[in-house]
Amino acid sequence: MYLNYMKFIQGHNRNQITLFPVSLDQSVSPDNDVRIIDLFVDSLSIKDYGFRTDFPENGRPAYHPSDLLKLFIYGYMNKIRYSRDLEKECGRNIEVMWLLKCLKPDHNTISNFRRDNEKAIRKVFRATVQIAKHFDLIGKKHSQDKRVLSSL
Repeated sequence: MYLNYMKFIQGHNRNQITLFPVSLDQSVSPDNDVRIIDLFVDSLSIKDYGFRTDFPENGRPAYHPSDLLKLFIYGYMNKIRYSRDLEKECGRNIEVMWLLKCLKPDHNTISNFRRDNEKAIRKVFRATVQIAKHFDLIGKKHSQDKRVLSSL
């Protein structure tokens, strides 16, 4: 059966090289939640919260704990709990690609990070709640108050 496809909106050819490529940063809106996660985690002193930052020099380099923490917080905010699901998001979700700068940790790395840093992650979440209480954000729509968090 032949359909006249000219009557429909057409997508772009996936193999076509574009003249003006869009950067990853341009693909994520300025008020996207991942920008808040990025600012928040970058403002933390990871070592002070108990995250392990010293790794052996031999073997493959480790992922920085702040990158994995960003992924974990993103997953928590978006109800993505399983490490295998977070691994998938790293390869297909443009927000996660932006947040992790295109890093793609595997599910074992994500799971081990969660297991090895359980107390430190709890401390970070407590700090998040304290900040939210300080700025009177609990119970309010957070998108209206993003400017407050970005000033941290």
